[in-house]
Parts: sequence; C-alpha cells; structure tokens
Amino acid sequence: MAKLSIEPGAVIDGFTIAERVHSGGMATLWSVTRPDILAPLLMKIPRVSEGEDPAAIVSFEMEQMIMPRLSGPHVPACYATGDFACQAYVVMERIPGKTLYSRLGDLPLGYEEARVIAGKIAAALADLHRQNVIHHDVKPSSIMFRPSGEAVLIDFGLSHHNQLPDLLQEEFRLPYGTAPYMAPERLLGVRDDPRSDLFSLGVLLYFFTTGVRPFGESETLRGMRRRLWRDPYPPRKLRADYPLWLQEVVLRCLEIEPAWRYPTASQLAFELAHPGQIKLTGRAERVNRDPITTVWRRRLNGNVTQPRDKSDVAAQLAAGPIVAIALDLTEGSAALNEALRVTAERILATLPAARLACVNVLKLGRVTIDRTLDEEGHNKHVDRLVTLRHWASPLKLDESRLTVHVLEAIDPAAAILEFAEANHVDHIVIGARQHSLSRTLLGSVSAKVAAEAACTVTVVRPARLASSGVQESA
Repeated sequence: MAKLSIEPGAVIDGFTIAERVHSGGMATLWSVTRPDILAPLLMKIPRVSEGEDPAAIVSFEMEQMIMPRLSGPHVPACYATGDFACQAYVVMERIPGKTLYSRLGDLPLGYEEARVIAGKIAAALADLHRQNVIHHDVKPSSIMFRPSGEAVLIDFGLSHHNQLPDLLQEEFRLPYGTAPYMAPERLLGVRDDPRSDLFSLGVLLYFFTTGVRPFGESETLRGMRRRLWRDPYPPRKLRADYPLWLQEVVLRCLEIEPAWRYPTASQLAFELAHPGQIKLTGRAERVNRDPITTVWRRRLNGNVTQPRDKSDVAAQLAAGPIVAIALDLTEGSAALNEALRVTAERILATLPAARLACVNVLKLGRVTIDRTLDEEGHNKHVDRLVTLRHWASPLKLDESRLTVHVLEAIDPAAAILEFAEANHVDHIVIGARQHSLSRTLLGSVSAKVAAEAACTVTVVRPARLASSGVQESA
C-alpha cells in the first residue's frame, strides 16, 4: 500500500492534518481536526523511516494498546488509532498549556508550591495505577495540568499494563526510560512494580525543591547502576532550611528497595495533602549519605531490588488502601465507637499496609454564630483531635499509618464524602445510630454516605442493635 503523505492539508481516516506541533526522537505531533469532534486534537505519528530506533515502533505499539483503555481527568482522551499496515497514529485530546518542563527555569520552587504540584502528580499516578498501568517515564515533560488543576500524564510508550503483553520487556534487554528519573529495579528488568513511579516522582520533587537532580545527569548504564547501592545526598545537605516533613517524603520515595517506599501513590498523595501529620523518622534530619560500609554491603550482597515473580498491580494496591473511620464523638456514642474500633481492628489485621484516617465532623449551625470554645473554655477542635487519637490508641498503630481529622461543616455527610474524594479513600467505615424522628425525616449521615460514596462503605451498628454481627457493607 502506498505510503501516506504527512503534511498540512492531508486527510487520514477523516482527520485533516494542520500544523506540526512537536518533533521528538520517537514521534511527531500534529494538530488535526475532524468535523464530528469539537475537542482540540493531536495526532501522534511514530518515526519509522530508515535508521530510526526500532524501540520507537514497539513503544508506539504499547501506546496504541494502552491509551484506548484509559479514562478519567488524569490522561488525555483517546479518539482513534491507526494501523501500521496503512498509517500508524494515535489521535488524542490536546491538553492546553505547557508541560511541567517549562518550569525548569524557575527552580528551585517554593516548598509549598512544590508540595501542591507533587500531590497532584501523585493523585494522577494513583488513578493510573488503579487502571493497571505503570507509567515508567514520570518526568517534567510528561506532565501537564488541566485548567481545572488536575495533573495529566502523557506519553505512554514506555508504560506497562498489567493485563497486556509487555512488548518492551519481551523484545529488548536494556531498560528504556529517562536516566535521571529511572528507579533502581528498572535496571534489573523489573517493570511490574507501581512503586517505580513513586521513585521517579521523588526524583522530580527533589529536583524541583533543590534545583539539583539527586543522581546527577549521567546517561550511561554504568553510572545509572550506582543507584542500586548508593543513596543521594539528603536535601538538607543542599538547603539548610529544607522542611523536615518534605525530606521525609522525598527520601522515602527514593529508597533503593521498593518495599521501603510508600506502598501506593494514594498514600503518598495523602501524606502530601497533610504534611503536618507526617511521622518523622531518621530520614528527616539526615545531612549525610549512608556510610561507605552500608554502601559496600549493598553492593557485595547484590540482593537489593532483585527481580521477583510477576505481581498483580491491583492486588498490590488493594493491600495498601486508605481506610477512613467516621466517628461520632457526641454523648451516647461509646457503644457505637467501640463497634467501629472492632471493625477497624479486623480490617487492619488483614491489610498490614493500610493507612487509617480517623475523621470527625464538627457540625456548624446554618444561621447561628458558632463558638470555638466549649463551656469550660476548651477549644472544641483541639479536644476532638485528642479524642480521636485516644480512640485509636488501642489499635496500637505505627504513627505513620494513622492520621486524625476534624472537619467543620454544616452537612456532615457531604463533608465526609468530600474528604473521601479529595484523599482517594478506598474504604469508609461509618456508624449507624438509633432511629429518631429527625433521621427518619431527613435521612441519616451513614445512609447518604453509603448511597453517594465512590468507594466501599461499611455501616456499623452497636452489637446490641445489630440482628446479626456488627456491620453491614454497602
């Protein structure tokens, strides 16, 4: 079949080619239009001429397989793909604006701005991982932002889909990716661990807050292999004012062993959304790299980040969920809160990597002026935070797995739903109180949460009220 001409004015499968937007090492991007699609569009066409890298073709095949299966605000919408037999292409939504690469001239960014940016990227990765995809090329030029604020991940040619053949793994032995951002396990052929993306995000956050890449600019495979045993300088070595909580986050993302990083992108996003509740470990105050004895032990043992059996991404994400317990701290709630604690204990026993968020809503009046102090002069918000921690103390959770939150709102159910959505909560556990006239007329908080939540909801009743057991799932 004759080769199609790629130039302005040409028509491919109904798409009219306009100007060339970008020319990269593996593909070119063209602005295109089609009468029945009103959205701005881009057509991505691979480089397949003589002398081009064969990996460009394979990575484009991966992108053609993966993109139509993705959905949501954190990826460009995919409208069409073309076959290599005629003309290979992917037509996708054109995201307005520039990539995060355009901010490199502004580095280092302020800590708060960097926290917000990294939190949005972590949320995007969490959504991608839930769709069984690991990006494997997280870097500034692969990240854009919608006008509404959400981070958008682009360029899926190096990605791994847990339910599709991994053509890059099958056809090439060398790791493909952007060297400064590549996780150590990638050098050993591991492509099925979503925590590799968290390492790359840690590199980006380190770079954006210090102005220096943690592993330098080396592009050689030999130089890259040093990260299998050598950790980077802690950010506080470079900037004395570097926040302790931020160094804790960055160095945890950059752990050599994936198991020492955050279990999921959702948990990383949660940490970045609540920096004041991040548990500080020895990472936070370090100013020096690991001693040379530790480095040599890693290098000689040669067992760090060794390839393992193929994982199930969905199972790994399910093992580290965020569980929110909605507690009622009003008088008469002791039996219910005890039932909630029993349920929480059972859930956490089966999910050792889960994070528990204890949530209470301080209900505000619609027309009254709310007082921040109670009759005894105590701050109601602070008292409730203390009470939440006291409730959780019998669970004996490590502080890194527990956060407490007092939400102030007129509508408790709406506040809980908004908290769950904003923090990517996987499971809400909430109590069902005894019937009352107001609840019969207006509907209970638990009923509204169970009806409208986008995640699993377990409604718990005190043992004396439940006809069988203490909980019911919705």
